[in-house]
Amino acid sequence: MVRLRQQWREADGNGRKMTVGGLRGLRGREGELLLDLVYVFALTRISERLIVDLTTQGRVVLPELGQTALLLLALWLTWVRAAMVTSAFDPRRGAIRLVLVLVMFGSMIVAVTLPFAFGDRGVVFAVTYVAIQLGKCVVLLLGRYDRERHTPARALCWAAVSAVPWIAGAVLFPQSPARGVLWTLALALDYTGLTLGWPIPGLGRTRTEDWKLAGEHIAERFQQFIVIALGETILLTGMTFAQEFTPDRVVPSVVSFASTILMWRIYFHRAGAVLPAAIEAIPSPARFGRSAFHSHLVIVTGILATGVGHALVIHHPVGHEDPLWLAVILGGPALFLAGRSRLEYEVFTRVSASRVIGLLALAALAPVLVRLPPLIGTSTAATVLAGVAAWDTLREHKHPGEAPSPPESTRQQP
Repeated sequence: MVRLRQQWREADGNGRKMTVGGLRGLRGREGELLLDLVYVFALTRISERLIVDLTTQGRVVLPELGQTALLLLALWLTWVRAAMVTSAFDPRRGAIRLVLVLVMFGSMIVAVTLPFAFGDRGVVFAVTYVAIQLGKCVVLLLGRYDRERHTPARALCWAAVSAVPWIAGAVLFPQSPARGVLWTLALALDYTGLTLGWPIPGLGRTRTEDWKLAGEHIAERFQQFIVIALGETILLTGMTFAQEFTPDRVVPSVVSFASTILMWRIYFHRAGAVLPAAIEAIPSPARFGRSAFHSHLVIVTGILATGVGHALVIHHPVGHEDPLWLAVILGGPALFLAGRSRLEYEVFTRVSASRVIGLLALAALAPVLVRLPPLIGTSTAATVLAGVAAWDTLREHKHPGEAPSPPESTRQQP
């Protein structure tokens, strides 16, 4: 029997069963909701920094964009590891709540320092980030949540090693490219440790199968983060429009809001909605969850870039031509569709033609739009997203009861 197919049919229609954000099991999840609110602020700071990268005269744009990408990756890793903890352990337990509070407060401080992390607030950023990674491991280690306490010990060792380039880059190189080099090394260590299971001589490594994650919960956490990113885009649109409430900014604001709604519709169409069931149905939820971790990083990056592109156009609705702006305006939706395609392949082992056509359309239109006002670019990108969403809707109406076959890895063994 294929559990995924059954649960999809139960959720088909208006998605009455598969609610977003774990609302069916809200008790004990309040801390996670508070953490998500902190990340609304953090993502807004990332967007603000990206806008500055693209608009400030005299800045070397590509290195600045690289710095912003590094900060986003650090934030994403912090959130994902917190989601792993609350998926593996009961969030109502005191030590797990302490971990959530630690991540929550630390993420807020990190968000405050983000625009100036490569400037005079670098030490505060690095020390806070390191404190989050080390502190979380120490709490789990002292709380004896792992029977052999190997997993927290391994993660603690890797966090201690990566702390050296984080702190050294902040303290020793206040205004030098060397800070970026050291922080890139540190972040690479953090991601490598997570991917490989923090291998330590004598202790081995944590296998993916050893991560006792609640599959449905980790999937709902991914869904909730997508909602956060979309909400941040709406917040950025509203704040930008409120700064200059003039008639010429009405159309770009409407286009921005429509694009956000379209991305929401595209993400939660089938693969996004059935993700909890897909992860829960497989023997090793952690393995599928790790793959979804990469897909959602691409999706979130695309959503943030799309929101920034719209904010730039709301600021300058006409008469401003910049190829980098067009790269963000078209690149954001393209990243979103690429990540969403990868997620669909992970769930159903196939990709809808609408996603591929949307990506090709964005690539083909880029040379045409490079000399046109940016408002035309955002409107065109929104039209492409509307086409993808319409394709999904037509297919759903044509095959209302169709449940796509899940991948072999999600089938239950008899």
